[in-house]
Formats: sequence, structure tokens, C-alpha cells
Amino acid sequence: MRRSRLRHLGLAGLLVLGSLTAVGTLPASAAEAPTAHSPSSSEQPASAGLLDAMQRDFGLTRAEAEDRLAAERDATGIEPAARRAAGTAFGGSWFDADAGRLTVAVTSAAAPSTLRAVRATGAEVRTVEHSAQQLDAAKARVDRLDAPAGVSSWRVDQATNKVVVDVVAAERADNDVQSFLRQARETAPVTVRTVPSAPQTFAAGTVGGDPYYTGNVRCSIGFSVHGGFVTAGHCGRAGAGVSGWDRSYIGTFQGSSFPDNDYAWVSVGSGWWTVPVVLGWGTVSDQLVRGSNVAPVGASICRSGSTTHWHCGTVLAHNETVNYSDGSVVHQLTKTSVCAEGGDSGGSFISGDQAQGVTSGGWGNCSSGGETWYQPVNEILNRYGLTLHTA
Repeated sequence: MRRSRLRHLGLAGLLVLGSLTAVGTLPASAAEAPTAHSPSSSEQPASAGLLDAMQRDFGLTRAEAEDRLAAERDATGIEPAARRAAGTAFGGSWFDADAGRLTVAVTSAAAPSTLRAVRATGAEVRTVEHSAQQLDAAKARVDRLDAPAGVSSWRVDQATNKVVVDVVAAERADNDVQSFLRQARETAPVTVRTVPSAPQTFAAGTVGGDPYYTGNVRCSIGFSVHGGFVTAGHCGRAGAGVSGWDRSYIGTFQGSSFPDNDYAWVSVGSGWWTVPVVLGWGTVSDQLVRGSNVAPVGASICRSGSTTHWHCGTVLAHNETVNYSDGSVVHQLTKTSVCAEGGDSGGSFISGDQAQGVTSGGWGNCSSGGETWYQPVNEILNRYGLTLHTA
């Protein structure tokens, strides 16, 4: 942000992220390997604001919120070792909030030594029929089908060991929806669930002096990278100019992909810089970004956006394919129980102090509730050769 605007950091939500060095001196390099720098977050105490938000959104006491965050950090830390221990028998993993532990699915054909090795990492074990590799292959076959508007999304659900297809409740009897479901069941172990409405992206028309604008669209900044920030692809195309909350020029979309993906990055200059922060909008303290370790299914997660500001929920699924109401299909999104509204697109999803992704779209609102998807941040860093700014 402009040097003269630094005092507005807590109000305007400008460039969430980076270091306090002028961005122009930190060009992104496609030759650099993207880094997800993550000093031990277990050493970083949760802010009072984050604990307050978890008490509000999850109905927890302060001690319960602290215990859950600690348990989620432990689960995130042991998941890679548990996955390696399971080997080809790995059937997926998720955080069990009730038990406060990571659960790892292992195929029933696995050797007893494999089960012991997984348990030795500290994870609970559940035996299942299909491996994660088999379920991912089954979902990929569903991805090749032509989804009608009444089909909302589909994903692998590790807990049920199936491919879950969500359909809009009012459209479930539609002939095209039924045809899609018949084809899906022929290619994968499918279970069907209903949602109240079709998902849509969360861009919005110009309404005032919030985060960033491109043309007549307002979106939200995601995370700082060396040289700029990442955000949603549907907010602007490569080459489009970007202005900030005060309508002064920030920079330009350097890369953008939508549909199929929903990610983009914007280079920053003209006196603006970035800081390693996600705005708490007065609901919680501004949150420092320390890395991008992936939160497991079941973990708590919070979102910051320029319209509805700060809200929290739970990670519901990874690698979900979403069929937006305008016919745009986006793959490999993460589903959450966090609400969002128009203008929140591109904004930050963060779990503890770990960057997770940028807001893509969803259904519902923050008055009656809903679900929202995000594009994982590590995929964006890898795609464009970017390096996340961390504290």
C-alpha cells in the first residue's frame, strides 16, 4: 500500500501480505521454487481475536478453542508421515474434531504391519474398501462427464470412502440430473446429497472504497507473494489493470486462469507494498502468515473478505469439482462451511497462521449460512513460480 496509507491497514484491507520492503525491489521469479515457509506454528500462541472468533463460530470455551488449535497443528504435522506409512493402502485422512486427532483410512487388504506403522505416527486408523488412488481415479472419470446446471459439485469423501455428488434439491428429479447420476454411478462408488442452491462466484460490481477493483468488479486480495499478491482468476484477465481501495493504481494481472482453475496473481508497484498479514477487520486481530501447510478435512478455517470481513468454519473436502451456476466448471477446489458474499472473491482462507487458499465461490450468505470453496494457495504458487511472503 502507499506509504502515506499505512495507517489505514486495519480498516481498508489493502494488500494482505508480504514484507515492509517496496514490492518493486522483490520481483517474482519463475526460476525460484515456491516456498511454503513455515516455522513451527506450535510455538506461536493464538491471538485473542482468533480465539474469540472460534468461541463465537464453534460454540467453544476459550480453553476448548486453544485445545482444538493445538490438536489441529499436531494433526497437520503428522499427516505426511501417516500417509507415507500407509503407502498404497492409504485411503485418505481427516481431522476428527470430537476425538481431537487425525484419522487415516487404510484399505482392508493392508498388512497388520502397515496398520501398526500408521498408528505409530499418532493417527487413528479406519479400514475402508477403496484406496485414495482408486477414489481419485473414479472422481477423474466423473470429471469427464458433462454436468447439467442442477449438479452442484462432486468430490472424494474420505470418511464415507465414496465419491459424493451434490445436486440442487429442486433439480434432483430433472432428467439431465438423473442421467448424469446414472453415468456417475457406472464409473464410481457414488453417493448423492442435496444442497439448497447452485454455487456462484463472489465477485461484485463497484460499490465503494474496499479492497481492489478491476473494471467495474470488486474483489478481495488473497495472500502476498514476492512481487504482488494472489487472488481469484474470475476477478480479472491477464493484462487487466488493478486499483486499490482508494482507487489509485496498484498494478496488473500477470496471470489468470478461469474456468478449470480459479487463480490469478497481480504484480504490485506505484508506491504500494505488501505485508504478511490477513486482515481481521476489527473482529479479530490482523493475522500474520507464517506458511502454507495444508489443513486436513475437519480442521477449523477462517476467511477474510472485503464484503463480509471475517468468518470461520470447517474444512469439508479437498479436490472438489464445482459446477458454477453460469456453467463454469472448476477443479481441485477445497470446500468449507464458511459463508461468503459478493465481493469476497479472491480473499484469504487461513487456518491458524497457515495460508490455505483464495475464495472462489459458493452458495448462501452470511445471514442464513452457506458453503464456500477456495483455490488452494500452494497450487497458485507452483503454477506461477511465486514465493509466499511470510512473517
